[in-house]
Amino acid sequence: MNRKLKTTRKAAALIPQEIVERKIFLIRGQKVMLSPHLAELYGVETRALIQAVKRNIDRFPDDFVFQLSHAESEWLVSQNVIPHIKYLGGSLPYAFTEQVVAMLSSVLRSKRAVQVNIAIMRAFVKLRQILASHKDFAHKLNELERKFERHDSQIKSIFDAIRQLMAPPEPEPKPKIGFRQR
Repeated sequence: MNRKLKTTRKAAALIPQEIVERKIFLIRGQKVMLSPHLAELYGVETRALIQAVKRNIDRFPDDFVFQLSHAESEWLVSQNVIPHIKYLGGSLPYAFTEQVVAMLSSVLRSKRAVQVNIAIMRAFVKLRQILASHKDFAHKLNELERKFERHDSQIKSIFDAIRQLMAPPEPEPKPKIGFRQR
């Protein structure tokens, strides 16, 4: 086995897939990773990561990277996703979409950055596969539900017909006996 392949496998083993997967969140309707988590994975300080992004801002459009609002940050702090802002140097964290994460290895330019990128891309692909399988499952469940609703109404009409057959017939009115007054 050649040396480069051994190094790649060893580096990939340093970043377990489960750790990367737990750092992907849904914020503003997008799957993102937060700057403190990315910095930790890449082995750099958060401010160094943000500086690298700002130096190459043309590679990071606003719809792919955005700074969280105070409300979003407070919510993430309350969920123990990130530490309090005072521990992040007082600045709000940034959120990076999958497309931006792909650019980070070219900006950070280290072997670890390449390996982290590979692990992150695999995690996003796995997440897409899981979501697709859930959509298929939800669609099949909806189909089943519709079938049972149709069957329920048919079964109800069968039971109604059986009840009608089981009910004793109403007696025919008997002619009155006696005299009628006119």
